Amino acid sequence: MLSKTEPFLAHPFDHNKLKEECGIFGMIGVTDAANFVALGLHALQHRGQEAGGIVAYDKDAGFNNARRFGYVRDNFTKASLMETLPGRNAIGHVRYSTSGSKGHTAIRDVQPFFGEFALGGCAIAHNGNLTNANSLRTELISRGSIFQSSSDSECIIHLIARSFQNTLPERLKDALRRVEGAFSVVAMTRSKLIGVRDPLGVRPLVLGKIGDGWALSSETCALDIIGAEYVREVNPGEMVILTENGIDSSYPFEKAAARPCIFEYVYFSRPDSIVGGQSIYETRRRIGVELARESPVDADLVCPVPDSGTPAAIGYSQESGIPYAMGIIRNQYMGRTFIEPTEQIRNMGVRLKLNVNRALVKGKRLILVDDSVVRGTTSRKIKEMILDAGAKEVHFRIASPPTAWPCFYGVDTPRREKLLAATMTEDEMCKHLSVASLKFVSLDGLYRACGVAEGRDAGAPAYCDACFSGAYPVAPSDMIHDGFEVKAAE
Repeated sequence: MLSKTEPFLAHPFDHNKLKEECGIFGMIGVTDAANFVALGLHALQHRGQEAGGIVAYDKDAGFNNARRFGYVRDNFTKASLMETLPGRNAIGHVRYSTSGSKGHTAIRDVQPFFGEFALGGCAIAHNGNLTNANSLRTELISRGSIFQSSSDSECIIHLIARSFQNTLPERLKDALRRVEGAFSVVAMTRSKLIGVRDPLGVRPLVLGKIGDGWALSSETCALDIIGAEYVREVNPGEMVILTENGIDSSYPFEKAAARPCIFEYVYFSRPDSIVGGQSIYETRRRIGVELARESPVDADLVCPVPDSGTPAAIGYSQESGIPYAMGIIRNQYMGRTFIEPTEQIRNMGVRLKLNVNRALVKGKRLILVDDSVVRGTTSRKIKEMILDAGAKEVHFRIASPPTAWPCFYGVDTPRREKLLAATMTEDEMCKHLSVASLKFVSLDGLYRACGVAEGRDAGAPAYCDACFSGAYPVAPSDMIHDGFEVKAAE
């Protein structure tokens, strides 16, 4: 997708978290499909808060689209806008940006993308990242393609246009066989809704049913909001073609061992979603249990860094017997579209979003449970707030292994040298953060929490864990060409 563009959406102190770059949703066979898509995108807002778009098809009005910056609730709840998107078929997209142009936002980069081909119109929304997008773009431009955006996803549109297959679904298959990396795609023609997942299944995609209609979504929580029945996951390497008459399934890619992103379980997916047949909430609670077993410490309270650390903190408390408490309170009304910060406000840092429950923490030894440490900046600020409020000790317990490698499959990750764990040992990070202790869940512990009882090393890895291990399941071709050194095979 596109690069992170800070002035618009992200609060300046969110840089300590990795960002999933987008969520996708599609409907076919329901009246006012765009309204269902808007509700689905609202449920997927956590996957992308920078911008959103919807393309709808109506047999009389044809294809229509709307793209807007900001939250779904601020744009796609307006009747005047939704009336411009009639039809029984629609797809939508919410995004953060990860690849492409840096430092600016352009409406032309907002998905879904649409193209008119000899066989008819087709709209596409993509979750993931194409690791050979630069080389594809160079090739396509040299052959006469004219790009309108800086998104890697637009390569798919041009590859469809250059395919000689006889139907749009076959052209989409042809196009996706040329790309590398991670992709879950929702596409729409005049009569079909198409879902495709890359052979490794890095990014999630699920299938739902509502009345006589069908839905495709990045997560099950978006099916819940529209009252759709969860049918199943779209399998890795599968293409499903949905019409008002039913479903057709095929596997157009060379078979590969599935490697879904393990960070979906740690942070990206909503806790009320089901991914890979597992409850995200329960998996995160089990991560906390593993943390307590691996890294016990004598303390008075277990407190989450809200909201993403909450299930793991509950699990840590249950396993350790140390009471759980809300030592930090999140300002629920602090949106990403907060006022343009002055220098004085910037200096307030994380206090704009989080506040310490002083009466609770004073004089206490606290275990703070967070989902990850990326740069460490927010962790230091939180520790300082806790100590300023009178806490006696602060122990950090992190519900993921150290993030030491960048992701090239659709996550906004800093350069490797900016990742704290890439340049410091666990003990050095502890000293850098100035906390009483710092421990991460082990990679084996994370795998156990995700249902692999023997841990990571029980044969081939069941997940993509490259951000922790440096073991990339798909070579990041463009980055290697630019000089990035992939970890040598062990």
